[in-house]
Amino acid sequence: MESEQTQQVRLTPWGEDDFWLLERTNSPEMTRYLGGPETEEQLAARHRRYVDLTSGRMYRVTLADGGETVGSIGFWEQSWQGGTVWETGWGVLPEFRGRGLAVAAARAVMDAARAAGTHRYLHAFPKVEHAASNAVCRRAGFTLRGQADFEYPKGNPIRSNDWRFDLAADTAGEG
Repeated sequence: MESEQTQQVRLTPWGEDDFWLLERTNSPEMTRYLGGPETEEQLAARHRRYVDLTSGRMYRVTLADGGETVGSIGFWEQSWQGGTVWETGWGVLPEFRGRGLAVAAARAVMDAARAAGTHRYLHAFPKVEHAASNAVCRRAGFTLRGQADFEYPKGNPIRSNDWRFDLAADTAGEG
């Protein structure tokens, strides 16, 4: 589990007023492993998908003490290897990195996906070379299943790691 020094987070459901966070995370640094910054129209469409998501949920990640927004995380349905699973993804603002907040958020979203029911597994698919996100997966309790080819964004082939967490397991690390 997280050290006592790591700040805890709260997941706040994504709302109409959260577009600013998409704008804030739409930098070359924040989108380096996601195909680069999006246009204003693409951001608006993403925001609408986040607000309207009915199968899964997007969240702002906030500090439990004080409520300051530190990033975003969510889970949604993904077709995977002949079935449907939950997928998760996150982003932590640069000034909040290195504190274990993404790991805490990943563990919180595991709880949210488990509570939603529907699917047994939660997957994360960070690019193979994205060391920080792969470390979050490892520390949060996902199990590395191997590598997989994806297109993200559409038309942009990438090589990702397939990390899986078994939502039916009693403890982190049994995924």
